[in-house]
Order: sequence, then C-alpha cells, then structure tokens
Amino acid sequence: MTELLELPRGRGGRHAFGMAAWLASLAGAPVMAEEPAPVVHRIEAPEARQGVASDGTYVYAIDNATIAKYRIADGKRVAEWHGDPALYPHINSCTLAEKQLVCAASNHPGVPQLSTIEFFDPETLAHVNSVSLGMAPGSLTVVNRHDGHWWAVFANYDGPDQGVKGGEPTRDHRYTLFARLDEDFRIDRGWAFPADVLDLFKPKSASGASWGPGGHLYASGHDRAEVYVLDLPEAGSVLVHKGTIPLTTHGQAIDFDPRDPTLLWSIDRPSRTVIASRIGTQ
Repeated sequence: MTELLELPRGRGGRHAFGMAAWLASLAGAPVMAEEPAPVVHRIEAPEARQGVASDGTYVYAIDNATIAKYRIADGKRVAEWHGDPALYPHINSCTLAEKQLVCAASNHPGVPQLSTIEFFDPETLAHVNSVSLGMAPGSLTVVNRHDGHWWAVFANYDGPDQGVKGGEPTRDHRYTLFARLDEDFRIDRGWAFPADVLDLFKPKSASGASWGPGGHLYASGHDRAEVYVLDLPEAGSVLVHKGTIPLTTHGQAIDFDPRDPTLLWSIDRPSRTVIASRIGTQ
C-alpha cells in the first residue's frame, strides 16, 4: 500500500519553505531544525529492515540478503531478489548509479570485517557483479556516486563489551571512516566524522549517507530520528557538522530521490515502511 501525503498549507508549508532557507544559510556552529522534515510518501514494505533506495519511479527495500522493488505510484511490489545468506549476510544500503543498483555489503556482525560492493540490474533485480574489498577499515555500510567519484562509509562499532555485535577489538565507533574511492574502488581520500556526531552514533556507527540539497552530505546513524548535514573540510581530516534535521524515522540507510532531490527516503523499521521526507523545496 502506498500513501501520498499532501503537505499542509499552514504550519507544514512554512516548514518546507523554512527548511530550504535554513539549508541555504548554514554557517558557524551546527544548528538543529525545529521540526521533523514533512512526510510525503509512505509505502508498506516487509523487506524494509536495513534501508531503501530510489530511482524516482521505484523504491528498493533492503533486508540483508533480500531486495524488493516497489512502484512509488501505487506501492505495488514488482520484483524481488533473494540471495544466499551465506554469500550475502548483510546488504546494508543501495543507490542507483551508472545505470545499476549499487549496494554496500559486508559480513556484519562477523569479524574480521569483510566488505563487498554488489551490483544489480534495477529492472529485474538480477545480480550482475560483485567487487570484494576484503579486509577494509570497517564494515562497508554506504556506497554513493557523486561529482564524478565513488564515496563510501566504513562503519566501526564499540564491540561486545558494549553490547554491540560486529566490532573489531582494536577499533570503536570513533574509527568510522568516510572515504572517496577511485574507479577501482580503492580509497584515495578519507575523513573522520566530527566528535559530536560520533557521540550520537555511539555505540554503533553510520548506517546511511547520501549527497543531497545544497551539495551537503546527509548521514544517518543506527537508531536516532535525525540526519546530520555535513561538509568536506577546507583543510584537515574531519567532516564539518553544519546542522541536524529531525525525521519521523529512526536511523538506518537512506537515499535521496534522483528525480526529486529534495525527497529523502528512509525506513521505519518497526512498521516495515519506506518513507519519503521533504528536505527543502524544489
């Protein structure tokens, strides 16, 4: 089932306009939007456990070794892919890039942390390629295409002593890495997340990230109902936290809609729903 929600003309309409102005004026210390980003679409998707991707016409709900494709207009499921969990233990996020559905995958919560990038035909969801990254500096949770480059997040966690599965003994959440990759998916640049954002990820890590309005990077954690607006620094190795936008959903992987780049898709894991929220205005 799909639900199209019209934004109210009063408070919600002002919020949408205010969000656009707010994003355009980010400067100085990080600021937080006053209200959650308005919800535009809801689509029921039992597979919505790890994240969601969108090509503007369809959304792709992700659940470890399962991906399901839904038409946004009516919420109908039109294709499914089921992989062997032994080969695909944890597909975390996907995005549309280079005419393929490109997905970040790992052996999470297994250690040592191993990561792959999986490629699918977005029309049929047939699996077409796999690129092994081996023992990368964390579990791959995000892969994006932006500004002629590949971008990735390698997640790290506080480990079993903090009640978290999948952490390496020598690394905790502070070692979460945002990286630029070359065309062979090798890291050629890297940045740490700022300390205040890492504190909000703790004891887990970044579950999602997507380039969006204003040329900012928008990152999500594992549980909190918000996304963090980040920029690359002018110098140094730490991303700059510009602001925080509350959402009605709680963490997990996210993706901006390529046809309407002000729509941010996320999931509501308890209700198995994919949701589009308006970040700014067209």
